[in-house]
Amino acid sequence: MTKIAILIPVFNHLDYTKACLNNLDNMLVKAGISENFPVIVIDDGSTDGTSDWIKAHYPQVNLLHGNGNLWWSGGINVGARHAVESMNCDYVLLWNNDIQIDAAYFSNCLKLVGEYDDTVILGSKIYADPKKKTIWSMGGYFYPKSGKTGMHAFMVPESEQYQQAVEVDWITGMGTLVPARVMREIGYWDEKDFPQYHGDTEFTYRAKLKGFRNVIHPDLVIWNDITNTGLSHKDNFRTLLRLLSDKRSLYYLKVNLKFHKKYARSIFAYWFLVDRYFRLFGGFFKWKISKLLFGRSRES
Repeated sequence: MTKIAILIPVFNHLDYTKACLNNLDNMLVKAGISENFPVIVIDDGSTDGTSDWIKAHYPQVNLLHGNGNLWWSGGINVGARHAVESMNCDYVLLWNNDIQIDAAYFSNCLKLVGEYDDTVILGSKIYADPKKKTIWSMGGYFYPKSGKTGMHAFMVPESEQYQQAVEVDWITGMGTLVPARVMREIGYWDEKDFPQYHGDTEFTYRAKLKGFRNVIHPDLVIWNDITNTGLSHKDNFRTLLRLLSDKRSLYYLKVNLKFHKKYARSIFAYWFLVDRYFRLFGGFFKWKISKLLFGRSRES
């Protein structure tokens, strides 16, 4: 029997976790595949009663704990090590507690692991809206000489060209199916250098460089509320500067520099970062000047 551990790192937001576990239980029980998908929740020091609620309502869930300093990569590592080394699971499935899926998702997981061998990391097609009209991601690319990185099909309308499986450089950390073999051969997520953002990118890109394949499959479909992703500057200069040093920020400068230092193959690759931060600050000041000159009515 194939065992795929669902890893859910959480920190507070109990309402999301309740809905997530209720939904998972309903889908897995109805499909008759609960034994194939043990659930592991990594509670990194929640203060809202998350662990107590899980113990009371879902005692079958494997509940692990952190001290509040695991961040995403550390939480995934705690869950993945338990799944692979203690539970002998064949795969781990990276999950968020705010994901929405179709009823066939987990059956498709079992089907696909039968079609692909354990040299393939399978990623989900992620939509930006629940009606599945706009794609948010079909994996990502990284060009080591130019330093350019980004997501395939980012915020584009659904179309026939995105109905096929596609091989990519890296995969985001939600709805990602990782064979145990990958972790045994390349290690786990780099929680030291990439504790939050880029943890997923670095792991799957590292796997690719070691000979594994990253494949996004359109039969694995999820929707995620992208408004909860990352920090924004909120039109405030101090908050803008905070983006450069906050682990929850996509613009965390230290992590972006570390990724390029580790994987870029040309000095010119750093120009991509310079351009990215120039656009961040340029866009902020352009908006501020426009607001000053023309008022809020110019925002549209």
